[in-house]
Amino acid sequence: MPPAPLLTDPALRPYLPLVWAAWAEGSPGPDEAVAARAVLARGALAPASADRLLGWLDPAAPPAAAELAALDAAVRGAVRERGLRAVSPVELGVALADPRVPPDRAALAGLAEALGVGLEEVRPLLAPGAEAAARPAPAPFDVAALTRHLDGAERASRERMRAVLARPDFAIPVGLAPGEHRALVLRWLEALAREGFGTQPLPAAVGGAGDQAGFLAAFEVLGHHDQSLAVKFGVQFGLFAGSVAMLGTERHLGVLHAAARLELPGCFAMSELAHGSNVRDLETEARYDVAAREFVIHTPHDGARKEWIGNAALHGRMAVVFAQLVVGDVTHGVHAFLVPIRDAEGRALPGVRIGDCGHKMGLPGVDNGRLWFDRVRVPRTNLLNRWGDVAEDGTYASPVASPSARFFTMLGTLVGGRVSVPRFALSAAKTGLAIAVRYADRRRQFGAPGAPERLLLDYPAHQRRLLPALATTYACHAALQDLGARYVALGDGPPREVESLAAALKAYATAHVTSALQAARECCGGQGYLAVNRIATLRSDTDIYTTFEGDNTVLLQLVARGLLTGYRQQFANLGGALRTVARQASRRLAQANPITARLTDEAHLRDPEAQLALLRFREERLLATAAQRLRRRLADGADPFDGFVDCQDHLLTLARAHAERVVAESFRGWVRRAPPVLAPVLRDLCDLHVLAGMERDAAWYLAAGAMDGARVRAVRALVLRLCGDLRPAAEGLVDAFAIPAQLLSPIAFDALPAAD
Repeated sequence: MPPAPLLTDPALRPYLPLVWAAWAEGSPGPDEAVAARAVLARGALAPASADRLLGWLDPAAPPAAAELAALDAAVRGAVRERGLRAVSPVELGVALADPRVPPDRAALAGLAEALGVGLEEVRPLLAPGAEAAARPAPAPFDVAALTRHLDGAERASRERMRAVLARPDFAIPVGLAPGEHRALVLRWLEALAREGFGTQPLPAAVGGAGDQAGFLAAFEVLGHHDQSLAVKFGVQFGLFAGSVAMLGTERHLGVLHAAARLELPGCFAMSELAHGSNVRDLETEARYDVAAREFVIHTPHDGARKEWIGNAALHGRMAVVFAQLVVGDVTHGVHAFLVPIRDAEGRALPGVRIGDCGHKMGLPGVDNGRLWFDRVRVPRTNLLNRWGDVAEDGTYASPVASPSARFFTMLGTLVGGRVSVPRFALSAAKTGLAIAVRYADRRRQFGAPGAPERLLLDYPAHQRRLLPALATTYACHAALQDLGARYVALGDGPPREVESLAAALKAYATAHVTSALQAARECCGGQGYLAVNRIATLRSDTDIYTTFEGDNTVLLQLVARGLLTGYRQQFANLGGALRTVARQASRRLAQANPITARLTDEAHLRDPEAQLALLRFREERLLATAAQRLRRRLADGADPFDGFVDCQDHLLTLARAHAERVVAESFRGWVRRAPPVLAPVLRDLCDLHVLAGMERDAAWYLAAGAMDGARVRAVRALVLRLCGDLRPAAEGLVDAFAIPAQLLSPIAFDALPAAD
């Protein structure tokens, strides 16, 4: 229907704001359309006018973009011409009515009720009124209550780790030589083992505490300390002991107990020089010798050496080695084997060659090494055999028939690394931001002539660099807690959706850690560059997290592949296809119409449902267009792998959009579960996180028609304002992390005297 009949019919002028509000909210639902028809059936309008109006309220035949744009322009122009302020939808309609056609107030009120349109829905049309009072100052919040909410159910485990890290023997020295640093980290790790942290996740039946959630929480707190200790802790108790627990069986309990108590230092030897993240094609070989009932572990060439193996260069005595299992002429794929590499005196065993990776960009306290195996023999029982076993006569058996499914099942059991790495990495970002925020609330710089110098944190530019990063840190915390809870609840063998979620959040959170620590370093100027103030060290130590436990770019491609698979399955039957198309059409209409794209009022921009709808729209739009692009490449005859690679840029953007949406949803849920006293500050923090992300991706939203220039400017202004609103709460927000004081730095506490 062209716009003219609606916009030129004098009888319909009072109803235009109601139609505008109905489409600004997304689309009227079927029930609303039925209710509107019942209201107009009472005879308030002539039949022709009623039909025109109902035609614009039919969700099955929505107006085109040009029609909505014409409606938007007409209504805004009329409101602006009259200078209308805060009035109800009915009064607004009356004010816009043609003087020659008196409006029916009862019909206007009935239609407003049928469509669910009130003052809030039409407020974006109105000029600011006298009721728009100055914003109240942020309410004080209970920092201790926020700490309890951050700690969650695992508070006791977190407090126990904090108490250990606050001890004098865990003070972090500066300027150690690499050898001294490695020795100190080992002593710290031994102390943590004596405290029982290594056995914490083991089932009570095998001598542990059966507290996987508490173990993850303690590991997270450890991230506030020296990152070399966090990594070595993860290698020993997460990767080495964890792989024995998840891939082994009862015959490996002795190794598991020794590993969990640090009686047997070990390492996790998966990555190879030539293959990196491509685990399926590793070339280290484990060939079964039937006569000797042994596996022969062999490195066929230098490119197959095990590379970047934590604990290997100095302290490890046994490695979990991933190798191709070969029996006779049959290769059964990658399996894990227990391979001793040193004796009790630290000497390399026969056939094992060990090299030191040498000086690194960070993590000097971790002894990363290289491993070569020259036909090293290990007993048949050293195969970690939960998912595949070899009998004495060489018969291979597995509870998972498909080699591909077996491979992914085996790797899926090790997803704990991708669950834990972003958690302790995020603690490093919390530490850096805590130092930078506290410093900015003490350090003064510049000021008006004759006036005291101003605190750094009072400058909007400084707020913009630190506070959105702090908001996203809180958002990541919420999302990673949700991921950890899902992982712990699953027990053995997490399903594919948890693996995909872990990949997405690991990539998202570790990328954020890198950018947040860089911002914190710069915001502290030269003080941030000093090792004693920790930020520079945290920045260099955490850089590797974007490429270990899965390179972030590779992980995002895995996430995108999973999304495409799910998309294809949705269309496997007609019902699924229709539901998917209807849902996507609704969300596209809700966001990419000219009315919604132009909404700039604060209530709409801060509406949680509107924010999440926009994030879902972006993800679904990227998913649909990526699928179409890939389908075209395949239709043109491209190889599936080449087609996927050709769409790589698109797929990475899709995976990041997916992670953005998941993190925002988790953050909203976490805020809803918070004590009411925390609600105001956490709502501000959540809005800042989401809106800062939208500001960052404004070019995409503009190109997709989901925002116009005015809305982008409104988002930018609101981000700046939220930074100002949160400024008085900033120090409390970082204090709520409950980081032991000795793990911060001098600049987090020392106020510099103001210049005379």
